Formats: sequence, C-alpha cells, structure tokens
Amino acid sequence: MDKKWRASKSSQEIVETVASEDRYDFDFHDLDRVQRRLKQRHVQMCIAGTIGTGLFLGSGNALRVAGPLGALIAYTLVGTVAYSSLCCIGEMTTWAPITGTFPHYASRWVDPAFGFAVGWNYFCANATSVPVEISAAVILMTFWDKDASFHRLFSRTMTSHAAIYTAVIAILICAINIFGVRFFGESEFFFSVIKLILIIVILFAGLVIDLGGGPDHERIGFKYWVNPGPVNRAHLVEDGNTDRFLAILSVVIQAAFSFQGMEMVCIAASETENPRRNIAKAVRRVFYRIVVFYMLGILMIGMLVAYDNPDLLSKVGTAAQSPFVIAMNTFPHLVNAGIFTSAFSAGSSSLFSSSRVLYGLSIRGQAPKFLAYTTKSGLPIASVLATSAFALMSFMAVSAGAETVFNWFVNVTTTGGFIGWFSINLTYVCFHRGMKAQGFDLTKNVYNNPLQPYLAYWGMGWSLIFILMNGYAVFFKFETSVFLTAYINIPIFAAMYFAYKYVYRTKIWKPLEMDFVTGIPTVEETELPADPPVTFLEKVSAVLF
Repeated sequence: MDKKWRASKSSQEIVETVASEDRYDFDFHDLDRVQRRLKQRHVQMCIAGTIGTGLFLGSGNALRVAGPLGALIAYTLVGTVAYSSLCCIGEMTTWAPITGTFPHYASRWVDPAFGFAVGWNYFCANATSVPVEISAAVILMTFWDKDASFHRLFSRTMTSHAAIYTAVIAILICAINIFGVRFFGESEFFFSVIKLILIIVILFAGLVIDLGGGPDHERIGFKYWVNPGPVNRAHLVEDGNTDRFLAILSVVIQAAFSFQGMEMVCIAASETENPRRNIAKAVRRVFYRIVVFYMLGILMIGMLVAYDNPDLLSKVGTAAQSPFVIAMNTFPHLVNAGIFTSAFSAGSSSLFSSSRVLYGLSIRGQAPKFLAYTTKSGLPIASVLATSAFALMSFMAVSAGAETVFNWFVNVTTTGGFIGWFSINLTYVCFHRGMKAQGFDLTKNVYNNPLQPYLAYWGMGWSLIFILMNGYAVFFKFETSVFLTAYINIPIFAAMYFAYKYVYRTKIWKPLEMDFVTGIPTVEETELPADPPVTFLEKVSAVLF
C-alpha cells in the first residue's frame, strides 16, 4: 500500500496519511460536473422545504396515540436528535462542500465499505419517500373531491380520481427536478414561503382561538390536557404508567418521519453558491426553526384538539382528519391547500436528495457509471430519471390490495432514516478524532458547534435506540410483516457493508490515515465576498434568509 506525507493546514507538522490504491483516491474534480446554481435564499429555505405530511398529517396520529403531552415529548426528543445530526453534517460539509455528501464522508473518514452501505441505504430511504409524499398529496386533493364519500374510501369514483391525481402530481414533481437545480430551487423557495406563512398563521390563529377568540368565544386553555388527559394509553399492558410510556415510544417513530430530510441543506452543498457561508448560516438557525415549526405546532394542536376527538379518530382517508384542519375549521380549505403544497414540496425535496446521493455514489464507482451522466448545465439527468421511476410506486396506494405493501415501504423509509442519522453522527465522531489527531483546529472551521463531540454521541446513541425499538409493539402482538418492515433494513445494511468489505478488502481508517485535503476546494475557491445589505428590503431578507 503506497503512502503519502501531507502537511496539516493548521500547523506545519507533518503527519502521515494513507492514499493507498486507486479505489481510495478521493480527488474526483475531473468527474464531478454539477454546477453551483443555488443561491443563499434557496439554501436557507431548504429546511422548511422538508416539512411535509409528517408534521401536518402525521401529527394527528401522534396526538391520537400519545395525547398532547406525549406527542410533545416525542417530538422534542426526536428534534434534539435531528438537530445533532444536522450540526454534525453541517460541520463536515463546511469543511468539504463536495458532491456525495455524508456517504462520501463515511467512505473517507470511516471505511469505504461503510460509505457504500450508507449511500445505498439513504438513497433507498429517500427514493421511497417520493411516492409516500405523492400519496399524501393525493389524500389532500381528495378533500375537495365532491364526488368522493368520506365514509367510502375505496369507492369507484374516489379510486378513479385518486389515480388521476397521482399521475398529475408525480409528473409535476419529476418535471421540477428534470428542468434543473435552479428551477427546483425557485419552486422550493416558493412552496417553503407558503409553508412558513401557513405555520405562522396557524400559530397566531390557534392562540386566538385558544384564548376565546373563536366563533363560540370559548376559552380553551389547557382544557384537553385535563380531560381526556395529557398522555393517552397504548393499550399494550395493564399497568397505566407503563402503558402511557409505551404510547410515547410509539409516537417517536411517527415524529422521526416528520423530521427526516433536514440534511438536504447539506446535500445541496456542491450545487450552492458560497456553500460554506450559506450552509453554516442555515445550520445555526435550524434550532429556532425546529422550536417554531415543530414544537410550537405540536403544542398548539394539543391545546386545540382532544386526542379522543371523533374527527381525529375517524378513518376517512382525507385531510379532514388532520389536526390542523380540525383546529382551524373556520377556514379548512385554506389550511388544506397549504398542507398540500407541503406534501408536494417534500416529495420534490426527497427526489432531489436521493438523486444527488445516487450521483455521488456513481462518480466514486459505488453505483453504475451511466448514472454519472450530466447535461451541459450540470444536471445529473441519469440519476434524476432513475430516481423518478420510484414515483410510480405511488400508484400502489390507489389499490386497496396494494396499500398494505405500500405501508410497508413507509415503515422501511423511517428505519432507513434512523440508520442515516446514526451514520452521520458516527462519521462525525471519526471526523472529529482525525482532525484532532492531525493537528487541525476545529474552531477555525466555518461552522463549529462548541457542544461537539458530545452532541454527536447524543445523536448516535438515540439513533441506535430508535433503530432497535422501531418495531417494539410487534413483540406484544407478533405479526411477521410488521416485524420485517421494522427490522429488515438492519440485516440489509450489514449485508451491504460486509459484502463490499469482502470484495474490495477495505479498511477502517485510523485517525492519522484520514484524508482531509485531497479533492476538497479551499475557502478561496468556493466563497465570494459577502455583499452587505443596503436597502430596507435587503436587510429584512438578510434576517429571514
């Protein structure tokens, strides 16, 4: 194995790193053809772009299962894990804003076999999210379907309309990504603004209604926290306290689906102008956005809707059972329209993320080479088209017979997201050790969180717990299909890792062997001087975006 000597940027000490064989060559400048076309406002809104049906529709199930306090606890816990994961990937990305993002970091700083398994796991999880969000958007569309009976979910009329809606939405989502990253960025910015306005309106309107400003002028306060109560029961064991704890655990999985996808802001680094500055700015603001978007949203619906509300418990299969629509029953159509844009936007974001990860795998020889083909404008069209094929899975939700199989994919998606979070935090722990060992000053990076590496340990530990407890309910009433969808990702991930390791004889990098220089553009190569805001609108934009 050949060896190189490389100088640390933070000191003049010479440290020995291993360049080894061709398959470990990390300089892919000649292969990477994507272009930096996303602007600062696009990147700043990427986090809002991942807010989809997991919050607006899935929160209803969380409230029904665990009650208002139980749902709030679950969302808060998962929010801290999502935050730790984003801080980890944000710090690694501001050091190396290159194509391939965290699967490549895993190959570079943990083990090439680990990067291979992480990349394909994340691709499959996000590619499967595309039909999930499309199907959710179709459910929201049927809210306005006058011919569809809310009590006859699989009537002929509704099934026919659902198929048409599915086709139209799938084509539009794929078209947005095929037209190019700039078009994708503009559409996500537009939809994200709608989502932000919707959430702010809901929070203010909810507060007014809770304080007695609704049509009936009833002051609600925390009435539903008293009756029917703050935490519901899971009905798995006889002991009340234990059963309520299990109900909260059940909601953790639902909450995780709501948060997954935030890492897209870093996946877009190789196609972003001034990536280090813009990503650092987005990551620094994510804590406040999690608190406002998720925590206050869950708190508000828990105050306005009882967990035993008949509309919440109904299985109508439309947005009528969304807690946001139930709470804002004075203008449900407006709320439903806003939630629809969320589902559409989240589906488009999932397609973007998965296609870029697939492209990164391809240019590094871990996926078929034809998937690395790009257009003259830098669009990885082959990877986009391959990922778009997953949108066809959304038609499975139209058929009653295939819906069960489709729900399995939803569960697999969530498990894959947990593995992705665990991988990000583990990779950062290795990154942190290697940087320290080679004499790099982490505090001089464009973004550095002072809580590291303890934040990564927190995220890694809880992600592992989430993976193991994902299907815990099946052990109270065993069902083979539920068990498989909850845990099948674990042996698949292990099989990919060990198979790649066996074939290519890869090694786990030691701290002094990690490469922190090759193929990584310098700050001078990626960052342009920031233009200070001058006008009033520019100053407002600088604060918001």
